[in-house]
Order: sequence, then C-alpha cells, then structure tokens
Amino acid sequence: VFFRQFKVELNWYRGLLPFFEVVGLFVFVIWSINMKMVTAIIQPKRLDSVRQALSEINVTGVTATEVKGFGRQKGHTELYRGAEFVVEFLPKVKIEIAITKEQLDEVIECITSACKINGGKIGDGKIFVSSLEQVVRIRTGETGPDAV
Repeated sequence: VFFRQFKVELNWYRGLLPFFEVVGLFVFVIWSINMKMVTAIIQPKRLDSVRQALSEINVTGVTATEVKGFGRQKGHTELYRGAEFVVEFLPKVKIEIAITKEQLDEVIECITSACKINGGKIGDGKIFVSSLEQVVRIRTGETGPDAV
C-alpha cells in the first residue's frame, strides 16, 4: 500500500524529473530543474532602465506590478494646499523574472547596476531569489526551462 501511494505521488513530478534512482526498496528522486524566480522591488523611475538593461542580456519575460510599501525609508511628508501629509507607503514597482540558474548572477548584477545610481541610497530597492518547482507554458504544454 505504501509503495502504491508513493508511486501516485511521484507521477505528479514525471515531467520535471529526468532521473530516478532505485536502490533496493527505496527510490531516490534527484531534482534537476534549474529555475529561479527573481523578484525585485525598485523605484518606479528605474523601471525603464532595468527593462533596457535586461533586454541587453536577452532576458525577455518580465512582469512588472505597481505596489506600495516601506522599508528603512519609512515614508516622507508632503505639503498639499498648505497642509502636511505623512506618506507612509511609498510607490514602488515589483518586477518578477523567471530565469535559469545560469542567468542568475548576470540578472542580479544587471538589476543592481540599473537601480544603484550615485553610489546607492536607502530606497533603491531589494532583490529576492527563490526556486521554482515547475514552469508550464499554457499554449504548448512545455515544462521547465523550455517554457521560459
């Protein structure tokens, strides 16, 4: 019963895992999808320079979303018709890029150099990197790096 249940669970991974190794009664799954999700939170005025820099290194699939947030900047005050307003959540842009593991260092350097102007300041942004379990192109059904 245990082995039958384990086989059913492995069927979900069939398209992603090119290699299974059977030793005795145990199956060792060797994970080999080399995909990363890079998420960068940047200033809105830097979006065009980041997009141009990414296109120069042949990164084409980018998703950009307007977001609001704060970090060490902690907002600022603005004057509007003689009254002071505290703006706690600052406008930012969230960029998401699905890439291969080999492109990771180049993409991070590209985003960093496009956003860090005048030696870098608080509020320039952050870059987060996470692993992708699966990528599927809806139109063709391709999976893994071929889908990006």
